[in-house]
Amino acid sequence: MKRGPRIGSSADGRSYAEKVAHAWGDVPDWVDVLATYADANSAKAAAEAVGYSAAALSVVMNRAESIKNFDLGRIEQAVRGALMGLTVDCPVERTIGRETCLANQKLPFSAHRRERVALYHACRSGCPHFLAKGGSNGTE
Repeated sequence: MKRGPRIGSSADGRSYAEKVAHAWGDVPDWVDVLATYADANSAKAAAEAVGYSAAALSVVMNRAESIKNFDLGRIEQAVRGALMGLTVDCPVERTIGRETCLANQKLPFSAHRRERVALYHACRSGCPHFLAKGGSNGTE
C-alpha cells in the first residue's frame, strides 16, 4: 500500500481547494489554480511545476502564519507562468514562461556558457521583468 495522502487530498483528507477556500475566504485566482492543480495531480507535482517546495506551497495554500516569510509576489508569478501560461519577452531567449524567467534570474554568474553570461547581464541591466532579491514588480 502506498503511503501518504492520495492525489486530490491533503494529509487531513480535505481537498486542497477546500483548504484554500477555508484559509483564504476570497481566494486569489492564482491560489485557486494552484490548489486545483494540486488536487488533480499532487502537491509534489505542483511544487515541481512551479519550482518551489511542497512545504512552501502548503504554507501559501493554508495561508499559514509563516506566509509572511515568503515573497508572495514571486510565488504568484511562478504559478502564473507554470500553471496559467503567463509569458514574458526575454531579451535573450525571446518569449518564455514567467517561471522560466524567474528561474533564470536566480542563476549565478557563469563565464563558461555564453547564454548564461547574456542572461545574467540582460536580467540585471534594466529588464522590466527582473525582480530584485526580495522585491516584487507585481503582476505583468
